[in-house]
Amino acid sequence: GGPGTGKTTAVRAILAAFRARKLDVALCAPTGRAARRLSEVSGGRAQTIHRLLGYSPDDDEYRRGSDSPIDAGAVIVDEFSMVDTVLFGDLLAAVPRGAHVVLVGDSDQLPSVGPGSVLEDIISSGVAPVVALDEIFRQAQGSLIVRNAHAINQGEVPTLTGEDDRDCFLLARDDPDAAVDAVVDLCSSRLPTHYDLDPTWDIQVLAPMHRRQLGTETLNARLQEALNPAGKPVSAQASLRVGDKVMQIVNNYDKDVFNGDIGRIDSVDARKGTVWVRYPDGLVGYERGEYGEITLAYATTVHKSQGSEYRAVVLALHTQHHVMLQRRLLYTAVTRARELLVVVGSPQALERAVANDRTSDRRTTLRARLAGEAEFAPSDPGA
Repeated sequence: GGPGTGKTTAVRAILAAFRARKLDVALCAPTGRAARRLSEVSGGRAQTIHRLLGYSPDDDEYRRGSDSPIDAGAVIVDEFSMVDTVLFGDLLAAVPRGAHVVLVGDSDQLPSVGPGSVLEDIISSGVAPVVALDEIFRQAQGSLIVRNAHAINQGEVPTLTGEDDRDCFLLARDDPDAAVDAVVDLCSSRLPTHYDLDPTWDIQVLAPMHRRQLGTETLNARLQEALNPAGKPVSAQASLRVGDKVMQIVNNYDKDVFNGDIGRIDSVDARKGTVWVRYPDGLVGYERGEYGEITLAYATTVHKSQGSEYRAVVLALHTQHHVMLQRRLLYTAVTRARELLVVVGSPQALERAVANDRTSDRRTTLRARLAGEAEFAPSDPGA
């Protein structure tokens, strides 16, 4: 189901029902951010799928599998639209025979970065029991963000102007340079002043692409100059500074930080060359050879934001992003905002994105195989 339809409440109820039956429940999600959020909303201990499977980065293998299944009578997987075919296969191999598996997600979001359309294929196969949550609950009906997300899903241009724009706004800027200026002004002045939002922890700028004037590269450079002009450089080679907002871009199980985790550079030990980054769960140190694991994160792509929620989202959207202007991308971006959404750019780009409901053609056979319309072809002749 989409935002405001009660997925979190349903997960809590399912978790309580399993526990009432004295079942050990494994809570997991594809990313560290999504796992952390699942822990917060469920009251249980969630972890990444990789950690649940006992992934070892040294030999690139899992400790858990068909010969050594996970110790659980039920498994709940959140943000399942992000899970690709390979990862789900690895997870299923480690689920004990007879255990329950509950998949929670929003099939209207962007598909997984890796191969497959697993959630859509399972739903459309008609084999697994599916509960579609489509009613917006009363407490969510007052949110224009939630109503707009569902409108976008129905092919309607969202309402971003009018008297009831309490949490959704459009700053129309057809000129890309003017749009960049508006984004910088919002993050450095207007939103912190009028909404008491912290630019690092509360506000996230999203864009469809890395390149071009309204891409994340340009936006990060401009926002760094506006928000952290006097920060001490980490090194002569790196563009990072003390005080910068950064994102971990690879999973690091030794440091317990994961792809997409956001923090702020706290300090640099010049003698040892160690960069210390403060994340919500504490400080993490990076040696010189590990600087490439973090990057500026004042702005990030919509794809990178999946599995996260932010108090405020500033979405840069322009016709120069025409290759990426798709309904699913817009829907995913809008649903990242919890309290405030500001779209900056071209109204025409907004209309194009809503109108473009084409998705990449992922030629999987999972749906047909599940439905018994195609033969399985196991790679192991003895399987």
